[in-house]
Amino acid sequence: MIQDIISVRRLVEARRRALRRGTWFRALDRAERAIIGLTIRCVDRIRSPMLAKIVTATLIKLKLVTESRVKTIVRTVGRSLARRVSRIAQDWGNRSARQWTEDRGFIQYLSVMCVNTPEMFRV
Repeated sequence: MIQDIISVRRLVEARRRALRRGTWFRALDRAERAIIGLTIRCVDRIRSPMLAKIVTATLIKLKLVTESRVKTIVRTVGRSLARRVSRIAQDWGNRSARQWTEDRGFIQYLSVMCVNTPEMFRV
């Protein structure tokens, strides 16, 4: 169940990380901050499915806002680039290219190269 996944320690860490990066007040509205704060103070374990759903949505929101630019690009652009390059290499007969779609280093490399390539040279 989703309630078992969310721990108070995880909420404290998420709040600490967001405060350090300056996104706690920018990304969350007053109600979301209050829910997280009260959950940390008053609850040992989340039992309510509705509270778990709200807290999970807030944690996802914080994670997306606090992630680095490279991670965002890897998530949005890198995976599709790796699939495309892998498919081309497989069509050329490279059997090991199938594994490229799961290689984090390769995906990050493609993402960074895409960001650093001027717009007029992109395919």
